[in-house]
Amino acid sequence: MNTVSRILSAAGLVLGLALAGMPATAQTPSEVKPASPAAIAAAKEILAMKNASAMYANAVPNIVQRTKDSLLQSNLNYQKDLNEVAVIVAQKLAGREKEIGDGMAKLYAGEFTEQELKDLVAFYKSPLGQKLLTTEPKAIQMSMGYMNQWAQGFAEVVNGEFRAEMRKRGKEI
Repeated sequence: MNTVSRILSAAGLVLGLALAGMPATAQTPSEVKPASPAAIAAAKEILAMKNASAMYANAVPNIVQRTKDSLLQSNLNYQKDLNEVAVIVAQKLAGREKEIGDGMAKLYAGEFTEQELKDLVAFYKSPLGQKLLTTEPKAIQMSMGYMNQWAQGFAEVVNGEFRAEMRKRGKEI
């Protein structure tokens, strides 16, 4: 059941990004379509309204921590040094997560025209757009909860079917 939870968590992240209007497919920098500064600015405004920075706000400290943990596995005798170096590295690289937001804005600006982005900004400033911005995260969270609940129930059905088919073969599992 743990595997099902991990799969659903990953699926949930993808669904959440898709529902939040994020690109579902990764693009390499060479695939990003060029966009005007005004389009990029409008995309940044949309991302700010959607509070997209919350998704990557802890990217730098999390990556520093993961790197430190990885290095500790094969260098236990350097634990004190690695803990001290992690603080230095985190401070040195603080703020670099903003690169993610800049990249996301360029991706948006490459997928929408400047006018479409301006129309989206206007929409998100409208009463319906404001309602979407405030209620969509809750709707996504509730949807994810429903998906997890459904998957758990369905996994039990699948398990029952496996057991029934194996019983037909004279094998109890």
